[in-house]
Amino acid sequence: MAASVNRDSSRSRARRIRDYIVSSAADGKLAPGTKLPTERELAKRFAVPRNAVRRTLAQLEAEGSITRHVGRGTFLAGGPSEAAHFPADSVTHTSPAELMEARLRIEPALAELIVTNATAADFERMEMCIEKAERATTLDEFELWDAALHQALATATHNRFVTRVLDMVAAVREQSEWGKLKDRIVTPERRLKYQSEHRAIVQALKARDAERARDSILAHLQHARRNLFDY
Repeated sequence: MAASVNRDSSRSRARRIRDYIVSSAADGKLAPGTKLPTERELAKRFAVPRNAVRRTLAQLEAEGSITRHVGRGTFLAGGPSEAAHFPADSVTHTSPAELMEARLRIEPALAELIVTNATAADFERMEMCIEKAERATTLDEFELWDAALHQALATATHNRFVTRVLDMVAAVREQSEWGKLKDRIVTPERRLKYQSEHRAIVQALKARDAERARDSILAHLQHARRNLFDY
């Protein structure tokens, strides 16, 4: 019980890091190209573990809101982020079952938008997320880049309304109930299967094959739902 409370508290504080960066960009407090505080400084300022800071920054990088350069630091991207903000209580009462039901109907439809609108930079971001997930040495690190990939797919639609809807999906996935399910069911074997499915999705999108991409997304979500709920 204590571990669950601590996880919820950590996620809430990590959300404040995101809000700080996104809102500071939106209101002009941080100009494009501004160097952001280090992971260590953000962890200290917001009283969160370094891995929570890395997760937040990875998601922002996948969205294109920030850029990170080894040896140089983290920088605000070329324009203010338009990522949506949702009060915690707007998603708190969404169950994992409700979320999966919605995702099965929403996410396959992204294929057409991505195939039509995605840029080379979007595909590079997806590949980066996949590669980092495959190199992950812990479940937390894998989940960080799994979430970042899904965010990269949303961003690649270049449709602000769709991106905002999928921000809500991401917010629900940060709830403790979802985390408990993932901790229970993501075995090394299933993780390898998910990685293979992610590859198939991105390959179809890069080939601009909307039908194959849609089928791959649907198959991946159906597999994830079976694992979550023993369908």
